Amino acid sequence: MFVDCLKRYPVKGLSPESLQSVLLQEAQGFPLDRAYAITDGSFVFDPGNPTPEPKTKFLMLAKYERLAQLKTRLIAETSELEVEHHGSTARFDLATDDGKETAAFFMRDFLGVPLPGTPKVVHAPGHQFTDVSVHSVALMRSISFINLATVRDLVERVGMELDPVRFRANVYFDGLPAWAEMEWLDRHFCIGDARLKVVRRTKRCAATSVNPATGERDIDLPLQIKDYVNHGDLGIYAEVLTGGTIKPGDKIVLEN
Repeated sequence: MFVDCLKRYPVKGLSPESLQSVLLQEAQGFPLDRAYAITDGSFVFDPGNPTPEPKTKFLMLAKYERLAQLKTRLIAETSELEVEHHGSTARFDLATDDGKETAAFFMRDFLGVPLPGTPKVVHAPGHQFTDVSVHSVALMRSISFINLATVRDLVERVGMELDPVRFRANVYFDGLPAWAEMEWLDRHFCIGDARLKVVRRTKRCAATSVNPATGERDIDLPLQIKDYVNHGDLGIYAEVLTGGTIKPGDKIVLEN
């Protein structure tokens, strides 16, 4: 088994960024993954006391599939968010209140649908807006993995191409039989010097039904998965027990 590619999603619901290497740290999440989010205006987020909220209270693909039409990039050094759509690029300074407000209003206007309230770009050091953050801090800081063989098997089942990015994982890996990772719960594995423990299977939601290239819902993927394997899971979460740098091409060694 080996790491195929690494991706982070700096803003919840927006597009991924590919990485050449990542330094994992003990009990910490994937660096800069879901570091920012955009609320739908239905609650007030306190960055001084961040409380996890259900993903339905944020702008995200499961509810607002048009977000997939935006290509975004976070410039980590300056906290600037670049947003590209139809050849035009906008840039927002997420280090300032004005920049965050302008970015939130841009997203609201782009979606063009009623929201519960005024959207806000939110961020709190050390907090990650992962879907599983509502379960525990440890799960919030877990890392998501996708077996590419499982995706290929699902492609055969549904009869259409599926970009693995639909599953919005951090680590995409290959060299394992399809669906075998579903049996990894509580097992340990190593990638280079990093050692991890599988803590949860990934329950798939409606976001996977959105084509990341077109921003359209072109298949009910959660239903297709359930009909095929009699459960709604695809992918796993793992927590970092020992830190280390990982990169594409690294071997994944599963412990007995």
